[in-house]
Amino acid sequence: MILYHNPKCSTSRKALSLLEDNGYRPEVVEYLKTGWTQATLKGLLQQMGGIAARDILRTRNTDAAERGLTTADDATVIAAMIAEPVLVERPILVTEKGAVVARPLSRMNEILERPLPVE
Repeated sequence: MILYHNPKCSTSRKALSLLEDNGYRPEVVEYLKTGWTQATLKGLLQQMGGIAARDILRTRNTDAAERGLTTADDATVIAAMIAEPVLVERPILVTEKGAVVARPLSRMNEILERPLPVE
């Protein structure tokens, strides 16, 4: 289990706390420090059911819309995400069952063996 995490994000902190409080011990990747690779992002998109890169694009508190990324092709969006890791929505949880952006937190239950007590 991997949690792509931003410790400055309250939702990401809540996700990590909720997982740990319920016995899960995810590998935590602080993606703002480590950055993204094209292979990692493409792999995550596949694990999420082959969705478009725009579907994990963070538009809140970024200039993604002004830059035309909300309508751009995957290659353009992925290149922007690699250049600016903050453009990826967070947190992202990965398990053997797949990957989800945990917004809302209840989305984590889609890929966990034991459900979490979230609304």
